[in-house]
Amino acid sequence: MSQDFRLEKILLDLICEQLPYNRVSGGRKLHTRSEMSQQQRASIVPTDADFDDFKKQCLSTENWVTKYNKNGKQVLVEVNPAKKKSQHPKIHKIKCILSIDDVSAATMYDVLHDGEYRKTWDSAMNESFDIASLSDNADVGYYSWRCPPPIKNRDVVTLRTWRVKDNEYIIFNFSVKHPEHPPTKANVRAISILTGYYIQPTGPNSCQFTYLSQADPMGSLPKWVINKASQVLAPQVMTHVHTAGKGYQEWKLQNSPGYKPWLYPEQNRLPAMDPAKLSLQRADELEHVDESSKVDAQECKDSR
Repeated sequence: MSQDFRLEKILLDLICEQLPYNRVSGGRKLHTRSEMSQQQRASIVPTDADFDDFKKQCLSTENWVTKYNKNGKQVLVEVNPAKKKSQHPKIHKIKCILSIDDVSAATMYDVLHDGEYRKTWDSAMNESFDIASLSDNADVGYYSWRCPPPIKNRDVVTLRTWRVKDNEYIIFNFSVKHPEHPPTKANVRAISILTGYYIQPTGPNSCQFTYLSQADPMGSLPKWVINKASQVLAPQVMTHVHTAGKGYQEWKLQNSPGYKPWLYPEQNRLPAMDPAKLSLQRADELEHVDESSKVDAQECKDSR
C-alpha cells in the first residue's frame, strides 16, 4: 500500500468522523475564535452571532477557489491573496456543496444528529458517546476512529451546537478540553478547528447541503497531504452522507421514531454540565506524536 493512499484514507476517516455526528472553532468571528482568549467571551457556547457568521461563510464566494464541480457536487478551498504566503503550510479550509434532489433538508439534519443511525454505516468508528448537555442546543461529546496501520488511531472531544431558524438548519462543532477526557497514549488527539453544516431546503424533498471544515488530524501527517486528500475525498464523503440520508426514514421507523432530542430538548437524557468547565483545545497544547518512523518502516515492508 502506498504512503499517499494510507494518508488519504486517514483523511477520509477524519472527514467522515466530522460528518454526521459532527462534534470546530467559533468567536465573534468563527475563523478567528481559536486566536482569542476565552475571557473575551461570556461563554464558550456559541451565540446567534456565531451562527450568523457561520452561515455567512457558507454562502460566501469571495476568496474561494473551485477545485471540483461535477454531478451536483462542488469542492472549494479558501484562499486569501491579501496575505503573503507563509513558509509553513497551513490546513486549508474547504467547503463542499451538494445538491440533493431526493432527500429533504429536515431528514439530512436528522441524519447528522442521530448517533444510533451512524452505527449502522460508519465502519471507521471505534467509540462514540455524548458526555454532557450544555444547553438546549449544545452538547459535548467524544469520538474515536480507526486509522490504517501503522498510523495511530485518532480521537476528538468537541462542543457541538445546532440551530433551526427560518426553515434553515445549521450544525457546527469545535475542539474543546474536557477535564475528565484528556488525550491518552492510545490515540492521537485530533483538532477540529471549524466543522459544520448549513442545509437549505430547495423543495419538499430536496435541499442544498453545505459542509465547511478546517481540521487537523495532528501527528506527523504532512499538511500538503491533508490538504490534497481533503479536496480529493470530499466528493466521495458527500456521496456517502447522501446515501445515508436516503436510508434514514425507513430505519428510523423501526428505531424509536419519536425520539429526536435535537428537536425536542425535553427528551434529552444527558447530564447537565457547566460550560465554564470547558476550554478551547489548541494544537500547540497537545503532545507531538511522531509517526514518521512507523510510516517509513511500513513503506520498506510494502516495497519488498
